[in-house]
Amino acid sequence: MSNDEIASVRGADRIEAMDVLRGVALFGILLMNITMFGLPESYSDPTIYGGAEGINLWSWIIPQMAFEGTQRGMFSLLFGAGIILLTSRLEAAGRTDVADIYFRRNLWLVGFGIVHSFILLWLGEILFYYGVTALFLYALRNMAPRRLIAFGAAGMILTAVWNYADTSHALDLSKDNIQAEEILASGDELPADLTDAQSEWEDYVSDWKPDQEKLEETVETYKSGYFKILTFQAPTNTHYQSWWLYRYFFDIASMMMFGMALFKMGVLTLEKRTSFYAITALVGYGIGLTINYFETIWIIKNEFSVLAFLQAGISYDIGRLAITVGHLGALLLFCKSGILPWLRRSLAAVGRMALTNYVSHSVICAFIFYGFGFGLYGELERHQLYYVVFGIWLFQLIASPIWLARFRFGPIEWCWRALTYMRKPSLRHPIPKAPVAPSL
Repeated sequence: MSNDEIASVRGADRIEAMDVLRGVALFGILLMNITMFGLPESYSDPTIYGGAEGINLWSWIIPQMAFEGTQRGMFSLLFGAGIILLTSRLEAAGRTDVADIYFRRNLWLVGFGIVHSFILLWLGEILFYYGVTALFLYALRNMAPRRLIAFGAAGMILTAVWNYADTSHALDLSKDNIQAEEILASGDELPADLTDAQSEWEDYVSDWKPDQEKLEETVETYKSGYFKILTFQAPTNTHYQSWWLYRYFFDIASMMMFGMALFKMGVLTLEKRTSFYAITALVGYGIGLTINYFETIWIIKNEFSVLAFLQAGISYDIGRLAITVGHLGALLLFCKSGILPWLRRSLAAVGRMALTNYVSHSVICAFIFYGFGFGLYGELERHQLYYVVFGIWLFQLIASPIWLARFRFGPIEWCWRALTYMRKPSLRHPIPKAPVAPSL
């Protein structure tokens, strides 16, 4: 048996709870991303497109309160845990090229992210960020859990302060705009600083709530051919994979460090008491749902104004992190309980093929919504998008176990492993050797 086979995370060696978490997080990411696939500029604000009344409003409220920002948080946690899982098993197998494998693995992930965004046309791409961020965390793999949590907390505080600063600046622009309108109404001339502030606020509002002309242009583009969509998205993808990498680096790195710590502490491997997971879920949901409820009600009462979104955003990070903790506790409690084994096995299979399933979301949705496929972009109401989500979930819950019953890896996982170890691993499960008949 080769060293890479010894070090690989194979069937019996896998930790089912982590695979279940990964499968659920993958489904949750699609739940949040579907509006980006099917509607223009409507991820956060349902009044822009797709309907904001009745069932469409509830199709915004439920994800907003229970899932916004949490699924990428869980996925980042699990990626961090995977850093420890990979490197510890390679070291235990006696590999002397752990660093080579680790960095090659994540550099290829960066490459997958570039292809996923620019070639497969997905604006919400995350692999690029994970690959780059992971390069900085290798040196922390042997750090004690408490220190990892401390560093992660420091990064989250920095992210929250940055978010608060951006929000405060926008709120100041809103106040300046009101003052400028009062001065103009009185017939006086605006000072230069208020002129600049008013212009910046108008740009901010137009970005948040684009006019009908821009919406129609976006819909028309996504209903067109592949190369027109690629050209349309390229500047945005370039911005996301440059400035946004800096903007959200500490957010992603912090969650990865939390995941590294939780794995070392045995939280993700179900080594804690059942009461620990129950309390974690209750406290996380208690804090998070309370905060998110008041944020959501505030936005609705203020008719989805840009100012209301900004004001609600002040407590966003607290609510998001608390709900993430709640999800983590509830899902690990589910895994520890042993109930619904068939569902756990199916979700674990989805999680084992997370990379393949994640990329397939983009491929499937592109053919459903874009012009080179069925061209349904902008055609479905908000709630109808979730029929697509549930359909994809069902398909992957069925297809993933069937695939893994025959093959050791998902197709993209197999490719990633081959590129990482620079040799082709066996894709099919080994055929058991027939027992040798005893000689007479």
